[in-house]
Amino acid sequence: MTIAVMLDIETLGFRPDTVVLTFGAIKFDPNDASKEPGPGIYHRLDVDAQLEMGRSTDQSTLDWWMEQDEEVREEAMGEGNRTALTDFAKDLAKFLVGVDEVWAQGPTFDMIILENLLRQLEVPVPWRYGAVRDSRTLFQVLGDPREKNFDQAHNALVDCYHQAKGVQQVIASIVKK
Repeated sequence: MTIAVMLDIETLGFRPDTVVLTFGAIKFDPNDASKEPGPGIYHRLDVDAQLEMGRSTDQSTLDWWMEQDEEVREEAMGEGNRTALTDFAKDLAKFLVGVDEVWAQGPTFDMIILENLLRQLEVPVPWRYGAVRDSRTLFQVLGDPREKNFDQAHNALVDCYHQAKGVQQVIASIVKK
């Protein structure tokens, strides 16, 4: 059995040093579509601390957030229940113990931003470079089975679940052939 984690973040920009609003991760077995993904972790990161560290924001991303559903926007950008960055880093490292693969919907976004944040916090990156997998490429090459416009899109944990299920479905379809 392969132990994998799907990661997802919501941010205030595109640069490697952008502010991370929320983080979601869910464990799953990419080779067994009969197993539901889970358990997961979810954090709403301390935005003020990141701004104090000099992390960036992007006006076009802020404008995009203002166009999103109010509930989704509030979940990502609301003030309350923010996790201290050091607590987030510790929880992430603990969650990834024993994990074989770390998936993201585009490692050149999620992974680079997370690695930049962790390095800025002077915390070791808790995954090996060779463990990183890309669901976006998998879906582009072999088809994207995920439901479109699902409830709570842009909630990092909900997005992780749908991305993990999609990876399971695509791999299952390859094995059948």
